[in-house]
Amino acid sequence: MDISRREFIRQALLLGSLGFSASALFSSTACGDKPASKPIPASTFTPTSAPSYTVEPTPTAEAAYLSVARGQSPTAMVQAAVDALGGIGRFVKPGDDVIVKPNMGTAYRTFEQATTTNPEVVAALVALCLSSGARRVRVMDYTCSGLQEDAHTHSGIAAAVLDAGGDMEVMSLMKFQKTSIPQGCDITVWPVYTDVLQADVLINVPIAKKHELAVLTLGMKNLMGLILDRHSFHENLGQRIADLNSLVRPNLTVIDAVRIRTSRHPFSDDLGEVELMNTIIASADIVAADSYAATLFGMTGADVPAIVAGSDMGLGIMNLDSIRIQEIEV
Repeated sequence: MDISRREFIRQALLLGSLGFSASALFSSTACGDKPASKPIPASTFTPTSAPSYTVEPTPTAEAAYLSVARGQSPTAMVQAAVDALGGIGRFVKPGDDVIVKPNMGTAYRTFEQATTTNPEVVAALVALCLSSGARRVRVMDYTCSGLQEDAHTHSGIAAAVLDAGGDMEVMSLMKFQKTSIPQGCDITVWPVYTDVLQADVLINVPIAKKHELAVLTLGMKNLMGLILDRHSFHENLGQRIADLNSLVRPNLTVIDAVRIRTSRHPFSDDLGEVELMNTIIASADIVAADSYAATLFGMTGADVPAIVAGSDMGLGIMNLDSIRIQEIEV
């Protein structure tokens, strides 16, 4: 994906200030028959404890492993999908610091063009988190096209989130730090927004769309909005997305498929490439959620390199026949 000259210069300056070199960015870990990785610099950020957000087992026999809600109201679909998983209280406890990560990757397109996440979907999740007693709910994404503030406003997400009682956060460059990725098969260190590794809860809210390099942009790829140097990250993209997901593990993934983009150009403004699906997919398992979302495009998880790599790394379940799926009409 192309980035603007301004963004390239900004990222280059930051990476230089963090002491990044090409060898540090592209070192490989000992995965399979690959050569052992180069040592990670001592200055690399390592969380003081393992992230709390991991794939949880289904809490009760009645709760679904993955839920799919269909209807006309995004708010009602989000509520029904989360309830089917056991309710928002399964994921958010009183006093929790929550981060919600939608797709606001561009300041020039909106959810009507199936480019950014539907504001009503994001706001519904913010409201649910607050109703469960969250101490604060921050919504953020590091844009790759335009300014963050403009993306917040133009997407419609800022107004919806503020109305729901949440906070919009402009992601500070100072909070991106070289971070160890111990399980990485292709990368073992990358600049990651450290707040997501320190928050109590991370909720991932991508919009479903095709992508020229990744095949599909879904939950796993949406986490790229939490890193820097995405231009370089696109080499061996499927595996690198899985490597990132081995570190950043959302408590909950809610895929916005109210509208989906059916072309491989995710920032296109052609409404003829948008299909109204009126669907929300939710699971604690990001691999399973992405695998189901792939079926909306006439594919399976096996058609998407990142999903295959995530399954191979044990990050979740790709085989939908092996899990309990609850489908709901609202």
